Amino acid sequence: MKKAKFLVLILALAMVAAACGDSDEGDGGGDGDLTVGVSWNNYNEERWAKSDEPAIKAALEAEGVNYISTDAGSSTEQQLADIEQLITQGADALIILAQDGTAVLPGVQSALDQGVPVIAYDRLIEDPGALYITFDNVEVGRMQARVIFDLVPSGNYVFIKGNSADANADFLRGGQQEILQAAIDAGDIVNVGESYTDNWAPEVAQTNMEQFLTQNNNEVDAVVASNDGMAGGVVAALAAQGLDGIVPVSGQDGDGAALNRVALGTQSVSVWKDARELGKAAGEAAAALAKGTALGSVSGTQIFNSPGGNAMTSILLAPIPITQANLDVVIDADWISVADLCQGVTAGSVPVC
Repeated sequence: MKKAKFLVLILALAMVAAACGDSDEGDGGGDGDLTVGVSWNNYNEERWAKSDEPAIKAALEAEGVNYISTDAGSSTEQQLADIEQLITQGADALIILAQDGTAVLPGVQSALDQGVPVIAYDRLIEDPGALYITFDNVEVGRMQARVIFDLVPSGNYVFIKGNSADANADFLRGGQQEILQAAIDAGDIVNVGESYTDNWAPEVAQTNMEQFLTQNNNEVDAVVASNDGMAGGVVAALAAQGLDGIVPVSGQDGDGAALNRVALGTQSVSVWKDARELGKAAGEAAAALAKGTALGSVSGTQIFNSPGGNAMTSILLAPIPITQANLDVVIDADWISVADLCQGVTAGSVPVC
């Protein structure tokens, strides 16, 4: 009799535990039974913590979906382990910011084989089973080159590219080349230096730029740098030679320091990809996939024909080039404060300051 009562008590406690559930897994605030896992390649870049992650979390929370994440610390091996860890923790869909779009393929295939949908976030992963969500990076490259070309239609150009293992580096460079090719063919523009940059690291970009300046006796007229972090390294190298504010430099991402450089005149353009919109789109898509929506039925998708010959189901967002002429755009969007944007800027030198 006592044994029967004990079993009834155990059953009752189990039912209470099941009803309560484990809704606090991760820190995304969702209260449902579904979970989305995010594998960050390296969480150190400003934009991931400032914009992308909060937007992903907010979108998932709105759908009642939980959030968990890992940080691979720029290690491909760690990212592969992280993907399996996220699945083991119960992820019903994955968002992967790839350290190396090729090396991560086995992890993506493993997830898909286990029935876990995958979003290739911001960086291409050549697997047609994944949903590719990014900004139009070829257009970003075009925008960078248009601004620099308008300022310097002829002269010596340096190209500071991104990480060689990231397809975005070549997408950007391809867009830049589309705008500049005719002038290069005509001999108006001379490519006097071009380099990939390991992990898009500003310090590597600075070192490469210092070498190009030395090799060309400082005779560099324009620099097409592919993101804002690297642009910062380039501007530091130029400043050491008294060339900052004289040699136009491009970038992208709308980093706070870069937008301040645009206001100061040491960087000519930062192509703004509102990462809040990208994160929101990824969060909403991941929630839909976790709930069983088919890849091609996710809202806003289109087909992107990848360099590897894959027809990728994709969501491509539109970027905006930010120059001194339209700095009000990022102010009005509450992307940056006037105080941060105008730090060190002479009052009245640009309209927003």
